[in-house]
Amino acid sequence: MNYSGKKIAIVGAVRSGIGAAKLIKKLKGIPFVSDSSDNEKIRKSVDVLNALDINYEVGGHTSRVYESEAMVVSPGVPQNTEIIKTARDKKIKLISELELASSVCKGNIIAITGTNGKTTTTSLCGHVFNGCGGKTYTAGNIGLAFSEIALDVKENEFAAVEVSSFQLDLIDKFKPKVAVILNITPDHLNRYENNYQNYINSKMKIFENQDGKDYLIINRDNDVIMNSLTKHSSTDYYFSLNTESKNGCFLSGAEIIFLKNDKEEFRCSLSDINLRGEHNYANAMAVIIAAKIFGLDNEKIIEGLRTFKGVEHRLEFVREINGVKYINDSKATNVDSVWYALRSFDQSIYLILGGQDKGNDYNQIRDLVLGKVKKIYAIGSSAEKVFNFFHHDVKVEIKQSLEDVIAAVNSEARENEIVLLSPACASFDMFNDYEHRGKVFKEAVNNL
Repeated sequence: MNYSGKKIAIVGAVRSGIGAAKLIKKLKGIPFVSDSSDNEKIRKSVDVLNALDINYEVGGHTSRVYESEAMVVSPGVPQNTEIIKTARDKKIKLISELELASSVCKGNIIAITGTNGKTTTTSLCGHVFNGCGGKTYTAGNIGLAFSEIALDVKENEFAAVEVSSFQLDLIDKFKPKVAVILNITPDHLNRYENNYQNYINSKMKIFENQDGKDYLIINRDNDVIMNSLTKHSSTDYYFSLNTESKNGCFLSGAEIIFLKNDKEEFRCSLSDINLRGEHNYANAMAVIIAAKIFGLDNEKIIEGLRTFKGVEHRLEFVREINGVKYINDSKATNVDSVWYALRSFDQSIYLILGGQDKGNDYNQIRDLVLGKVKKIYAIGSSAEKVFNFFHHDVKVEIKQSLEDVIAAVNSEARENEIVLLSPACASFDMFNDYEHRGKVFKEAVNNL
């Protein structure tokens, strides 16, 4: 689409919406931003829009939003909202911010999706690729919106993009050079009308436009992915902790091996990976495959794996006090993430659970909680649900804030025990986002 001189509405005035508005203006279009909210977060966006001389409205949508030739929809806007329904009725073309950004990006797009591990894998990909000399930008759900950097990525450079199901819902021609599907487990069921298949279908759209010159990297250990694969043209590579593959990565003892056409092209030790947990070995495999697709140097790949420090809010060590370790896993916004987090520690755990529930089924972690968790602190709007599910199995106490939790656990936890914030829920009932939640947790810990 040629955006020059055309009126383009952008629904949503936070990160991706602001990025889309900036991009439309750079493309000589006429952006108009509309957001139904009018909170502190939106106020910061308003300052940016004013500085850029971009028209906007907040606190509600007026008829102005429909005076456009296309509408860019931010991923946080559900497809069943009135504004989207009306736009469809008016035959206004709906575009995802991901679609917009990818349409003008000249570099190689490595799109990474999955229920868990997207941020870690995207960050690791950027770190490894840059260490190998391949100029790489990381964007999407991580840091900057893709539309903020899309025009900066030159031919033969790379954009490692974290992609959510919400961003994939409205794609049309989105076609990454490399698509990665890390895993699929139940999440966001509140957004998908409690229909797990709808969520799966959104994730699987990531490769629907790929052709024979593109690549698809998939987790062979995830039955949902393997059972949902449809006919496609791209070249497949697999990664697995359990099964050897002629094209892909697999675990052999304490080593990771990559084969291409049944020929070994890469090998490293698990000790070369500076991240803990089997799930991170799987994430590293996906990055190794992507790196080998582009022929990157083996020693430099290994150096990147060794020097990667992890990402903030994902099993992040905060502080040790009197032998008690405080771990910030605020990015764990679903039950599957908590399952991985609990498996990462051998010590007794004080677990902080709760927030804005997304249709969670806690049966998945019940056995791990019974075996590892000494006490649960329940917070947020789902605190009562957490209490009702677990209080027969383990001590559960409802708290009104993270500060209250830290004050209580500071007097209860003993040497060689873990205090783990791994909420299994969205954060919007109490915080701006998971990053805000993690920062509040860290401040409370560091104030002890």
